Amino acid sequence: MTQDTHHDHSHTGHAHADAETDKQSSTTDKPYTDIVCGMKVKADPQKTRAYEDENYYFCSAGCMDKFDANPASYAHKESSETKQDAPEGTMYTCPMHPEIRQPAPGSCPICGMSLEPVMPTLDEEENPELVDFRRRFWWTLPLTVIVTTLAMAGHSLFPQGISHQNLIEFALSTPVVLWAGWPFFVRCIHSIAKRSPNMWTLIGLGVSAAYLYSVIATLVPDFFPAAMSVHGNVGVYFEAAAVIVSLTLLGQILELKARSQTSAAIKSLLGLSPKTARRIREDGSEEDIPLNNVHIDDKLRVRPGEKVPVDGVVEEGESAIDESMLTGEPMPVSKRVGDKVIGATLNTGGSLVIRSEKIGSQTMLSQIVQMVSQAQRSRAPMQRLADQVARYFVLVVVSIAVLTLLGWGLFGPEQPSWVFGFVTAVSVLIIACPCALGLATPMSIMAATGRAATQGMLFRDAAAIEDMRKVDTLIVDKTGTLTQGKPTFDRIVAAKGMDETTVLQIAASIDQGSEHPLAHAIVAEARERKLTLTKPENFESASGIGVRGSVDGKRIALGNTALMDEEKVDWQPLSQAAEELRSEGASVMYLAADGALAGLIAVSDPIKATTEEALTTLRDAGINVIMATGDGVTTAKSVAAKLQIEEFYGEVKPQDKLALVERLQKEGKIVAMAGDGINDAPALARAIVGIAMGTGTDVAINSAHLTLIKGDLRAIAQARNLSLETVRNMHQNLGFAFIYNSLGIPLAAGLLYPFTGHLLSPMIAALAMSLSSVSVIVNALRLRSK
Repeated sequence: MTQDTHHDHSHTGHAHADAETDKQSSTTDKPYTDIVCGMKVKADPQKTRAYEDENYYFCSAGCMDKFDANPASYAHKESSETKQDAPEGTMYTCPMHPEIRQPAPGSCPICGMSLEPVMPTLDEEENPELVDFRRRFWWTLPLTVIVTTLAMAGHSLFPQGISHQNLIEFALSTPVVLWAGWPFFVRCIHSIAKRSPNMWTLIGLGVSAAYLYSVIATLVPDFFPAAMSVHGNVGVYFEAAAVIVSLTLLGQILELKARSQTSAAIKSLLGLSPKTARRIREDGSEEDIPLNNVHIDDKLRVRPGEKVPVDGVVEEGESAIDESMLTGEPMPVSKRVGDKVIGATLNTGGSLVIRSEKIGSQTMLSQIVQMVSQAQRSRAPMQRLADQVARYFVLVVVSIAVLTLLGWGLFGPEQPSWVFGFVTAVSVLIIACPCALGLATPMSIMAATGRAATQGMLFRDAAAIEDMRKVDTLIVDKTGTLTQGKPTFDRIVAAKGMDETTVLQIAASIDQGSEHPLAHAIVAEARERKLTLTKPENFESASGIGVRGSVDGKRIALGNTALMDEEKVDWQPLSQAAEELRSEGASVMYLAADGALAGLIAVSDPIKATTEEALTTLRDAGINVIMATGDGVTTAKSVAAKLQIEEFYGEVKPQDKLALVERLQKEGKIVAMAGDGINDAPALARAIVGIAMGTGTDVAINSAHLTLIKGDLRAIAQARNLSLETVRNMHQNLGFAFIYNSLGIPLAAGLLYPFTGHLLSPMIAALAMSLSSVSVIVNALRLRSK
């Protein structure tokens, strides 16, 4: 039997003042947050606890007791969540370089791309850079069109001489280049100053070269040697500079609009939450209040057709809840008194009264949003290749552009050789922008994680998405993973000299401190029989094998045979009864009082209806499934036989699960671990992909790389398929970007000129550069419909 202990995470909160501030102002009226329940409190020396050089303040003795039982659980959880949540909604980051964060919009100092909010919000305004670029584009587009028309047909409009035409083109193109293209020059200069060459370095150099060359050719034509003249005139490229700016602006507009769609999943999740809740006052009257005003333990009414405001437990009524928006489960789930409900899900049937348990950032919806955002901003291992290439790519391109200029100028056709050299050099600079290369994997990851979230699968980071497809061995826990995780009481077998009622009363009393599903079944049965329970003292969890503590002055141990052996309790008198119960698939716990065997309790946990189908799908995918459970070997054998699992292990401790993972990895297996309890956490963290059931404990979820919100093993196969599709999409994007640049640069350098007699115009190069980035994003967005 896997017996583990957690604290009541239904009352977790996570913001409190730092240690120094607490020490200096513990007697002030500054508001703090109760780390257990999340309520705002004032500093009270009578309701204070110190832990690891930090002071924590509480609203009641109940919250202090919960904290005292295991302070590390709350303090460490609070610390990690505060660190993770602090920048959300306030910081801006680069889609290609998530390590870049700053508190205001701007450009990435590495690649020059525009930064975007770490966490999008429903009420956020349109991207200010998109608005700015759109204004610059539309105001200067007519000027670009006129300049281009003059360049193509100006000789018929100005037969007297080309100088007049050049002056007009100069006047018309200047606003386009200097005003519309100003952001590009700023980014170019910034990249050079930071010694971080990027796409804007190439664009800035290309546009400025074309524009400055044309200005000098217009104002001081005699400056150029005769070799630069064609029919006595020095050619200008105002139209190339203007068109490059306009096309780059257009590409940025399309790219920014497409990138905004990658946050659609988060925005759709944010939109699920209702704005108000209907609170029931102590006098029985009801009022509608803003969702932010809901507190822990508030009683809330959820009428038919309304959304559940926060995570809680049903206290009155019965209904069917549509949870498809969070779990992907198409059928409504029946909810009765005592059942948990999730905030933002839809009440389709009768009226319910719920007691709020988690509010604000602690609700499942908020945690989903945070996990999706974190995963979208993580860096995929495959991105390292693109980063290494891009690091030197710009310098190589500039070198190729210089060599192209010199090659054409010195060895090209006699008359326009330097003109050809100039045109090809500018084309090389423009077409070789590495934007598509940089966007190849981040866009795929953002689209995939958003899609996964809508199907009830939460990836912690991009590495988990890449690794999932490699898995060939899956270790699964039993309770809550293969089974429903909602065990029901079966029977009691009392030892000689004890009665069933006393055994149940003692077991339920010690199990009050545990959140394990088996413990819930025992406590629920005791309360059903209206037994009086005693608060345990010196409670502790013997990880994976049971619990210990004191009840009414007696030393109590409740767990499997391993725990009995540690306590030196002779459990053999009831071994035959235990074996018979296990052969029926029940989980058996021995109870000892003051070192003597008091009895045993059997609890049954039905196998999930979807488990058999899920295991068949996984086997068909070539994945070997192994069961490792803390339950007795006989119980494990019974469940394994029903599910046709050939390899299984019973009475496994947390360290044994971890050792099993490590052993299989040494054998060359790519191991994933699926579980839902504290005892699974070490193995979840060690596996290449740790898979937590969303119905499990916070510790398991925090240790995992993938969380299945509805705890359905079928989602593992879905996650694997999504991993395959995502990696394939990234390969397509990277391949396209590499092929584009490997073909584009030679074409821009004039490779086809000996065969066609034409060079690639810088304008065409600018169009190709913009479309390449957009095409990568569009390809990534296909994952949203997979």
